[in-house]
Amino acid sequence: MAKVATPEVVLIGYQDQGNLGMGYLAAVLKEHGRTVELIDVRDGPQRIAARLAAAQPLVVGFSLIFQFFLPQFRQVATELRQVGVTSHFTMGGHYASLCHDELLPQMPELDSVVRYEGEHTLVELVEHLASGTDWRSTPGLAFLSDERVTENPARPLIQDLDSLPFPYRPHEPEQIVGFPTVPLLASRGCARRCSFCSIHTFYRTAPGKTVRVRKAEKVIEEMLLLHREQGARVFLFQDDDFPLWGRAGRKWVDELAERMHETGLAERVIWKISCRAEYVEAELFSKLREAGLFLVYMGIESGVEAGLEILHKQLSVEQNLAGVQILKDVGVHFMYGFMLFDPSSTFDSVRDNIGFLRQIVGDGSSAATFCRMLPYGGTPIRDQLRLEGRLRGGVTRPDYDFLDQRLTDYYRQLKPVSGQWVSDEGVSHELHWAWDEFTTVSRLAPGLTGEEEYRRALTALTAASNEALFRLVEDSAAAFEQGDTTLLDPAAARATCEDVRTRLVDLRNGFFLDNVAALTEAVRLTAIRGPVLAPQVH
Repeated sequence: MAKVATPEVVLIGYQDQGNLGMGYLAAVLKEHGRTVELIDVRDGPQRIAARLAAAQPLVVGFSLIFQFFLPQFRQVATELRQVGVTSHFTMGGHYASLCHDELLPQMPELDSVVRYEGEHTLVELVEHLASGTDWRSTPGLAFLSDERVTENPARPLIQDLDSLPFPYRPHEPEQIVGFPTVPLLASRGCARRCSFCSIHTFYRTAPGKTVRVRKAEKVIEEMLLLHREQGARVFLFQDDDFPLWGRAGRKWVDELAERMHETGLAERVIWKISCRAEYVEAELFSKLREAGLFLVYMGIESGVEAGLEILHKQLSVEQNLAGVQILKDVGVHFMYGFMLFDPSSTFDSVRDNIGFLRQIVGDGSSAATFCRMLPYGGTPIRDQLRLEGRLRGGVTRPDYDFLDQRLTDYYRQLKPVSGQWVSDEGVSHELHWAWDEFTTVSRLAPGLTGEEEYRRALTALTAASNEALFRLVEDSAAAFEQGDTTLLDPAAARATCEDVRTRLVDLRNGFFLDNVAALTEAVRLTAIRGPVLAPQVH
């Protein structure tokens, strides 16, 4: 936990790969002369309370990513109140902004909610509290008044993202095989309207332009700074949808790639983006690969047209297949999001989806993964499920039944078995990490001993793991449909995954042990970094 003597503002949230939302809030507050401390919510209620009981900041802000973590944040807030922290408690984020009418009554420790983009709202709130004036007049806030929810007028979205300072980054960068890795943003907002996602409702509900893109020269300037000061070699663009769309997007990304080469970044760093399959073009992505692009995450979500329709993805199965194939052809690794189960699912769609996954990753090009669509607060699909009378569970654990009750029963029994692969602790997650490591070192330390042999072996192991998962789902779904549940055997799945895990550890250890000297030298050169050209401002 970072040590700040007497912070005026404390922001609490998850700090995985840094938290750019909190980083921007802190940077703007610091620009206005405020002292700020960032705390990871996983430090736990007692540790956080021990820190803040003496500090008594003006404001404690909670950055809630998903509503499922609300009980964890409530535990921290409750503990802080119990030890006598009298600070103003506020919360921001997608769920808090869109569902403040649900949030405020069930979390009485909160004094307010900061809705939508919070940089200017939080600054004004702190100024009111510091001066003793009435904070309730602050635009962008929601709060309880006489047990009724009051919404102040929404503050417009920030139109010029380059007017913001670079985010505050007090923590050391995370590393992949010794190479410092940092998150970055080129834009805010998403132009699409996926029914399961709260991102577009978050940005469309607030006044102002939904999608805003930073100038390419400012993105390069930040990358250069992070490369010089923190030795950053891997950049993870966390844009909801990297700005590739249309003529304007193509012009912007062409400029970004050109400036990567002009400044020498293309030879020194690699970077990852998230985008839709329809934006993946061979010529463009070959150019981006040459500029350092090494990983693309795509929200594919479904391999059947009915699933894409209910999720309102606004693209086709063929477009998803084409996007994956182009990435394979140009040599850019990919990962993907996939919802094997959604409210329209049937046993037939589950089998068709597995067939689709076999098409894209049956060759071992990426580890197989999938999940069930969850009805997040503030999403159109949650509203639709409520109208249909299918919404189940509480605020923090929303759920729904499938139209075929047998499929509901099947999913409940499949989840702990397939979780041996697709959970955060599953073997597919470990295979993803192995691929991240390998694609990183193959780009930043090329020519390693046994590189192609390791690639082939990792591909074969990934393919074998994927096929075991695919066959499990296919066979168990067919059997379950006929009333046979014996194929859903957690012990057998665990044994299969442990075998994959053991083989992965042996394979990985052998490759990295053979290349200790070369990787040590490559990481050492990271610390030296050397001169990099300043960006040309036009």
